[in-house]
Amino acid sequence: MSLLRAEDLTVDFPTLRAVDGASFEVEAGDALGIVGESGSGKTMTLRALVGLLPRTARVSGGTVEIDGVDVTRASPERRRELRGRTVSMIFQEPMTALNPVMRVGAQIAEAPLVRLGYSGRRARERALDLMRLVGIPDPARRASAYPHELSGGMRQRVVIAIALSAEPKLILCDEPTTALDVTIQDQILKLLGSLQQELGVALVFVSHDLAVIAQTCSRVAVMYAGQVVETGTVDAVFREPHHPYTLGLLRSVPDFELVREHLSAIPGSPPDLAALPSGCRFHPRCFLAQDDCALTAVPLFQLGGGRAARCLYHQRCAADARREPVIAGV
Repeated sequence: MSLLRAEDLTVDFPTLRAVDGASFEVEAGDALGIVGESGSGKTMTLRALVGLLPRTARVSGGTVEIDGVDVTRASPERRRELRGRTVSMIFQEPMTALNPVMRVGAQIAEAPLVRLGYSGRRARERALDLMRLVGIPDPARRASAYPHELSGGMRQRVVIAIALSAEPKLILCDEPTTALDVTIQDQILKLLGSLQQELGVALVFVSHDLAVIAQTCSRVAVMYAGQVVETGTVDAVFREPHHPYTLGLLRSVPDFELVREHLSAIPGSPPDLAALPSGCRFHPRCFLAQDDCALTAVPLFQLGGGRAARCLYHQRCAADARREPVIAGV
């Protein structure tokens, strides 16, 4: 049984549909990347998995199962039990995720106290052990610091320690390195990778950065305008994409080994979710688009080997990718 299974997940706001029928699975110890431009629905998908949607949003269809529990039908109390104990979340900006008037050691110790029933002394020891695990130097001193007294990289390490504090099986990562410089970003990504290997924790990693997904994940789901448009292993999808949007994303990554007069870019802009184009949602920006692409909604074609693509001309897209390899940039 999969640790996480989302099937036809749909998230609605009063005037638009932010996520439209997203489906994917994550096995224990696996790492899934969800990638796409801003507004593609990836963060709403992540938040829907644990019931942390904005007040005006709701899961209007589909199911989400985490460790055998149907989260979409569970009571608020049952969802709270799952959060922290089975699944935890690392947010994009640590300064908004941390309590500014609470010492970081106490914040890390809170889940062992409340979720695991540890004594105060044992919870503090657990917090210090986790601080060492995530690479925070001099943890006994740093535990007494407030978030504003730490650097951005140290704060993100504290957030990771909190995410690990109740020994979860699954960690959801919402672009956790976006606000960090590239050196600290690389350190955090390597840390998450090593923790996954050592502790067997599964990851769902949301990012707009293909290089980050390539470094941290084994499988990827590409989202566009609220829909999953391609899935598969990172190696297979990045080497031979079957959806023109995925191909466009890969070709837009700068490749410093090639001298180009202009960077490649996907023409146009993502559609307004409240006024979507007919047929394939990507067809107004697609170099492969034909008349039939605008006529009817395109299903997610199963291609075998765990791969799928939402494109009528996925074979032509793959052939184009083979003529001009795109993996070098990521």
